[in-house]
Amino acid sequence: MEKLRIAVVGTGNIFRSVHLPAWLANPEVEIVAVCDAYRAGAQKIADDYGIKDVYEDYREVIARDDVDIVNVCTPNLYHSEVSIAALKAGKHVFCEKPDAINPEEAYKMAQAAKESGKVLMVMRNNRYRPVSTFLKKYVEQGHMGDVYTGRCGWLRRRGIPGKGGWFTTKELSGGGPLIDLGVHMIDLSLWIMGNPKPVAVSGSVYTKFANNDLSDSAHSAFGSKQADGTFDVEDLATGFIRFENGASLQIEFSWASNIENEGRFVELRGTKAGFSLFNEELKLFTEIEGTLCNVIPQLPKDSGGHKNNIDHFVDVVRGRAEPIFVPEQGVDMINILSAIYESAQTGREIRLD
Repeated sequence: MEKLRIAVVGTGNIFRSVHLPAWLANPEVEIVAVCDAYRAGAQKIADDYGIKDVYEDYREVIARDDVDIVNVCTPNLYHSEVSIAALKAGKHVFCEKPDAINPEEAYKMAQAAKESGKVLMVMRNNRYRPVSTFLKKYVEQGHMGDVYTGRCGWLRRRGIPGKGGWFTTKELSGGGPLIDLGVHMIDLSLWIMGNPKPVAVSGSVYTKFANNDLSDSAHSAFGSKQADGTFDVEDLATGFIRFENGASLQIEFSWASNIENEGRFVELRGTKAGFSLFNEELKLFTEIEGTLCNVIPQLPKDSGGHKNNIDHFVDVVRGRAEPIFVPEQGVDMINILSAIYESAQTGREIRLD
């Protein structure tokens, strides 16, 4: 079987740490070109892994007839621009999250995918962890009954990524931890719930640690720090989402806040059972023979979410699988995040329907 040929646009930390190992582990793909405005970074990747071609302009990459897939790992602002151009050039696209920095751009991406007939998938690695697939089946089989409410979040004590760089510059990132971390755990919650239609949100955002340089999180190593750079995004966001079916979801995300330890979580509650997922630790709360019971499933701890996500994308491109993620879900996600920011600015609930 001929290998799928991949061109990478954006060779920063997220590509090096999670995308690159996943592509290298898949025997059906081959990275043929890397592109980055910071050429030295792309050149080092090329030298280290025997990749022949290095570019600074993504337009040159997508103009190549021999490229099947474009992997987009740029700062958030450019996700839609590069993805849309690649789709229009007849390439499949695998893009790092978030889908885009506003709903209009997310919608344009979805439309470009539809018109091109090519696969557009945005990283949703948390869907592909063993614990997540277990919970998805558990809910689909009706074991939780009517899932009607819950909460999710990702809280860091001190974990601001690339402070002063593009992560903390709203024009380039679209926002702070809400768009950076929220896309992960909100998506996982909605996916397990069966992707209910969001109809209204409310939220608040805070910037309290722009002048604090303490760090206790490995995640603060992402991005390039700039001592005299910009910090015009939030470092904590809270909110509430209501859905068409009457369900609701509380959310909370921080890069910096005075808590005990960093952690990501999803808790959902149903009429028959509920669960708490904190990091990779899952507990189920239910009734068995008239007795309240806590159940701890024995699941693999090695998540492999990024690799599983990319392997699934390859399966979809090959025509062996139906996509677990579709672009319309990305549009819904960016609509939610954008509306929470609007609610924080206006001080009122924002309707989405």
